[in-house]
Formats: sequence, structure tokens, C-alpha cells
Amino acid sequence: MSAAAEPGVDLDVLDEIQRRVLWLSTRIIDAANRERDTGDGVKVGGHPASSASLVTILTALWFAHLDAEDRVAVKPHASPAFHAVQYLLGRLDRRYLTMLRARGGLQSYPSRTKDPDDVDFSTGSVGLGAAAPLFAAAVRRYVDAHFGEREPSRFIALLGDAELDEGNIWEAVADAATQGLGRVTWVVDFNRQSLDRVVPGVRIDQWRSAFEANGWHVVEVKYGRRLQAFFERDGGVLLRDWIDAMPNEQYQSLFGLTGPQLRARLLDGAPDGLADVVRDVADDDLGVLVTDLGGHDLGAVLEALTECDAETDRPSVVFAYTIKGWGLPIAGNPRNHSALLSGEQIDRLREQTGLDAATEWDRLDPGTPAGQWVERRARALARQARSPRLAGVSVPDSTGVRATKPISTQDVFGRVLVDLSRDASVAPYLVTTAPDVATSTNLAGFINRTGVFAPTERRSWNADPVLKWAEGPTGQHIELGISEMNLFLLLGQLGLAWDHSGQPLLPVGTVYDPFVARGLDAFIYGTYSGSRFLVAGTPSGVTLAPEGGAHQSSITASIGVELPGVTFIEPAYATALDWLMCDALGRIAAGGEPAPRTAAPHDDGAYYLRLTTRPIDQSPFEAARARVGDAVLRRQVLAGAYRLLDAHAAHPELVEQQAPVVHLVGSGAVLPEVLAAAEELAEEGIAAHVVDVTSLDRVYAAWQRTLRQGVRTATAPSVPGVLRTVFPDRAPVVTVHDAASHAMAWLGSALGVPAVPLGVDEFGQSGSVHDLYELHDLLPGSVTNAALAALSL
Repeated sequence: MSAAAEPGVDLDVLDEIQRRVLWLSTRIIDAANRERDTGDGVKVGGHPASSASLVTILTALWFAHLDAEDRVAVKPHASPAFHAVQYLLGRLDRRYLTMLRARGGLQSYPSRTKDPDDVDFSTGSVGLGAAAPLFAAAVRRYVDAHFGEREPSRFIALLGDAELDEGNIWEAVADAATQGLGRVTWVVDFNRQSLDRVVPGVRIDQWRSAFEANGWHVVEVKYGRRLQAFFERDGGVLLRDWIDAMPNEQYQSLFGLTGPQLRARLLDGAPDGLADVVRDVADDDLGVLVTDLGGHDLGAVLEALTECDAETDRPSVVFAYTIKGWGLPIAGNPRNHSALLSGEQIDRLREQTGLDAATEWDRLDPGTPAGQWVERRARALARQARSPRLAGVSVPDSTGVRATKPISTQDVFGRVLVDLSRDASVAPYLVTTAPDVATSTNLAGFINRTGVFAPTERRSWNADPVLKWAEGPTGQHIELGISEMNLFLLLGQLGLAWDHSGQPLLPVGTVYDPFVARGLDAFIYGTYSGSRFLVAGTPSGVTLAPEGGAHQSSITASIGVELPGVTFIEPAYATALDWLMCDALGRIAAGGEPAPRTAAPHDDGAYYLRLTTRPIDQSPFEAARARVGDAVLRRQVLAGAYRLLDAHAAHPELVEQQAPVVHLVGSGAVLPEVLAAAEELAEEGIAAHVVDVTSLDRVYAAWQRTLRQGVRTATAPSVPGVLRTVFPDRAPVVTVHDAASHAMAWLGSALGVPAVPLGVDEFGQSGSVHDLYELHDLLPGSVTNAALAALSL
């Protein structure tokens, strides 16, 4: 029998394949839990019921519907079923089947960076993996407009119905940047159960309305062929109407019943006449009939997917009614979310699948129709390897930005972008995005030069002499609504365009720094997925004094340092920022390989710039350039720290006096106060060297590398080069930072000297910069007193 949606596909063959997928996914979990001795007493887990509910949909996709260029996100708890599919297709070595949730094995949830088989989208934090294909499709639309149309791809997300409770889902659906994407399909595994319970009531009408209001095509796959055929019988509509009206809890309770008990539960509260309609259905057949849901009907699923393909100008969502635990003895049980099968249940399932202990891990026999079909599909889904490297693109070491008067790092950021947009080699690949803060984060100059992206030309009705907001297919800025989650989701997919769309890009985003935390889940998602992009959090800190505590960030520096896959950068001076930005974009262009011409440590991932709107005098940096030269200074800036002020060079008399020495270490906007404190200390006969930390992240990482090496080899750790260079004298330190004081406090331990950390450890308030710095002990007098305290220690 063939499905109308996919001519040539034998549904009986697909059914055999899905039964093997069900067995393998269940056995993968069973082996991890019953046969592995972890030695720690902690349950391994694996969600067999959640995997089982998606088996039919996975089978329909990989073994009948997908093309090689399609990209799919699989709901987190279906990871074992996904890996079972990849194993049958020959994409996963057999040894991994017994390594679910084991070191070096299959991850708990699909992971682009950790799993041994190819994963298109990482999932795990529910809601994010679902939204990622939507933004990947938006990126494909951009890529096609700028670099020529690629081989068509469908972007598909398989999500659990509980994921629709996540707010980021609806932020993504509602954004104008995701409208009109006809090659997007979401398939909702509508099993009506969450982690804790059977969901009371079914919210399908609410969700349908929400999707339709945002321009989506909605399909319901509710009933299988058996039920649909029964509904056509005389009186069959009574059964359909009753199932539609029945409370979800009552319907779900049918799965645990058989025979007369099931019939009685079905008819409890049913309309008159239904008992007569189902009277001639045998007790043993009634349960099979009334639980025949569309999400487990291969033909119905394929027809729905084909219907979605016909919608070329809007996204589609399929609500596929499924049974959590389908095909397993725990089907429909309200507590089956984390339930495992017993050894006896596994033995029965193995026997029902036609396998034994010797053949249970086998792939399908290539001599059978099912095995031959799987081999055919494996060939059809084969992909060409892609590189993240922008071949032939060389980002300059510097744009040569000039600053003859005080200037803020936010202003410099905008200037560097504009200068890079004039570089014919680099400019085509630059793409910026912001959540309705483009002009207030200094992207206006770039937008004036490159325009705003829109799928079609849009007329501008308001002439603005300052900002040229020209929208059309050639624009290189993607404007978003006010959603930091969408910002980081889009940045994450722009940074993976090399894989999903065959086109490496240089993505740059901006966001108000306090709201980095608001989009943090999506930020983590992007970096965990291995995405490469640059994001500027600006303005930051209590230096944004008039805005008050709600807009003054204090913990974001800690986020930047601690988040894996991210290099945190916080320069104070224009040229340093120019060098660091060009270096970061050069590394992204290099696709994870060390960027040419740079001696800085190897980074592979995203870059987070923490900037401010405070204009700062550039002469101290120029003095440092004159003292050590550009080559040495650039190398130190990229490594993460340099000596901004050498107290002995500035005050030779302190050398003759053998004055006590202290290091004042600052980062970002506080450097003027730190320099002023150094002068006060010089007047008191103390040599205060000033160190500007441009990347706290790189300095910390260098220290940690030496410590870890020492720990792992049982040898004394060495002092990393950046610390040896910048802190040649063993002397107390004072750290000064417009951020939580603990972010830099570790420097004392790294150097083995007394340390006094100054920073922002309380919420701020409105005022002037002087007011806020006074409240948080960041003024020169406080820094001076902290130095005296450090020396006394």
C-alpha cells in the first residue's frame, strides 16, 4: 500500500522500520539503566515514553519525507529514538548504542557539539530547539537574497506539546523577521502529557488561534485510518463527537484498561446511542480502535507534511495527536515520563519485534524490502561536508580608527563597523541585528551604508536626515522586535549559516547590556551549539548613571567570563577595541582556525563586548603605545591585559626611593579613576602601576590552563605569560571594575599576593557618574585607600 503523500512508499515497509526504531530506542535506554554500573547510584534515565510517542513521526520524516538539504530539530526527550534512526541509516557506529548518557557517548539530548552522529540543532532547554529552525529559515532567506539561492531546504522542528508553554516560542512566532517563511514546519508531538501529569483539558483551540493570528498554516492530524473509517459508518459521528468532547484525563485513562473496563470507561458520560454504535466492536478491538490516533498513522503524517509543503508563503504547524509511550506497556500512564521498562517487559518487546539476544542490535536485513528501503534512503540523505571558513576573506588587523578627543567604546564600536563596511573583502559578509535598539547602540552608521534587510523593497514614508532606514533585499541589518531571546536565537543561527545554508557570515548583534541576562538561555544555547558571532552589550554598568538600577548591569561581566564558548572583552580605549574587534571577526572568518597574524590565545566561538557610553580621554593609551610600540602592545591587548601606566617610567624618583609597589588593575570605563588614584599614590611615595584588563576571560583562561596542567601532571603550575609580562613585580593588587567585585577578585590568588577588590555589589540608582562611583567606592580616593589597605596586608 502506498501513501498518497509519498508515491512509492510502502506503508507496511515503513511500519516494519518504525517497529525497529521503537525497539532500538527502548533498548538503548534499557541498556544504559539495567546493564551499566555507574558506581554512583544515580539513575541514568532516558525517557522511553517520550521517545516512543515520536517514533512514527521520525520514521515518516527520515525514511520517506526528508531530502538531504533539510534540517530538523528533534525534541530533547526523543534523543534515543533519533539516534536509533541514525543507526539504521548507517550514520552511527553500533558501539554507541550502549553508551547513552555515558562519557563520550550519546548525549541525553541531541547535541551538535557532543554527539557522535550529525545533529542539525541542539535541543535540551525546551522551546529553544523548536525556535531555532525558524530563525535558521530566516537566515536562509537572507543568504539567498545576498549570495544567490541555495539548494532548497525545509526547516523542521519536532517539539513536545508542553514546549508551547515556553514564552520564547511565542516571541519567535510573533516577530516580523520570521513572517512568511514557507519552508518551515513545526510538528507538535501532541500527547497531552507533561512531566508531572496528564494535562487537564486540551488547549488546541487556543494554540490554533495563536498560530493563525500570526499568519501560520495549521494542520491537525488527530485520527488514524481505523477511526476515520469507523466515523463513516452509520452513527460513527457519535464516537467522533464524544472523543472530541471527552475530558483529556478520561481519554488518557483508557490506555491502562482493557475489555469490559475500557468499554465502561469510554461510555461513562457518553451521549445516548453511543453504546449501540460500538456494540458490535469486540472488547479486544475497542481499545485499539478508540486509541487509533493520527500521529501514529504513517499515511496521515505523510499527507500532513505534504500539505505543509504546498504552503510556500507562510510557516506551518502540525498538531499530531500521539500516545506517550506508544507501543510500550507504559503507554498513556500518567506517571510514564521517566518510567523504565522491566527486564521481563523488555524480553517480551524483543520477542514481539522478532529479535533475540543475538540479533537485538542488528540493522535491518539488506536482503529484505525494509532493509533495501533504508539503504536507498541513506543514499538519498547523504550530505556534502561544509566548512565554516570564509575562504579568501582577510579581516584587517585594524581599521585605523582615530580618536583625538574623549570618546566612548560604544561610539568606537559603531565607527569600526562602518570602516569595515568599506572593506570590499569583508563588507558582503557583515550582518547586524538588534532587538529594536539599533540606533541607540550605534549601528546607525552601518545601517546608513548597508540598509535594512526585508524580503522585498519597502517604501520609506518618513525622511530622516540622520538615519537612512532603507528596507529591501540588499540590506545587511536584520531588525527585531524587543526580544533578547530572539536576538540570541537569530545570532546563533547566523553563526551557523555555514552549515545550514552553506554560507559563512560575520554576524554582529547589539543589546542593552543589562538585558544580556534576559536572553541568557538563548545565548547559552547558541554557544553550546558551537555558533560563532560577536555581540556588544552596551551601555553597561552603573556608568549608565542616569538610567538607574533597572538599566545598570553588574553581573554581566561574570556571565561573560564564566560562559563556555564565549570570549569576554571589555576594553576602555578606542585603538584597543579596534584591534580586538578586528581580531574577533578575523577568527570568525577563519572558521575556528587560529586567525592569521595574531599571537593571541586561540578562541573558537562567540565574542561578547561589554561597552559604555562614557567618553574617555585617549592620551594614556597613546602614551603606552609610544612607550612599548604597536606590535608589542597589540599582542598584549589581544592576550587580555597590558600595563597602561608604568609608575617607575612615569616617576623615576620612586625607583631611587625604593618606594613600595602596588598594582591597580582596572577594566573598562573606570580607568580614568584608576589612573587618578595612581597619581595620588605617587604623591604619597607609592609606585602604583596601572594594568588595563581588556579581556578578563583570556587572562583567567591562561591562568586556569597552567593550573589544570599542573593538577593533571602533578607538577608545579607555571605562571602564564600574560601575567608574567604585566605583573613582573610581586606586589599587592587592587581590582577596580564597574561590575560585581568578585569578577576580578581571583587575581590575588593568581599572583599569590594580597588583593582588595572594588566593584558594584548592590543595585544602583539614578545619578551622575560621580554619584554612582562614589556610592560603589570607585572614585580615586576609594581606590587610593584600597591600595593602602592592600599594602598593609
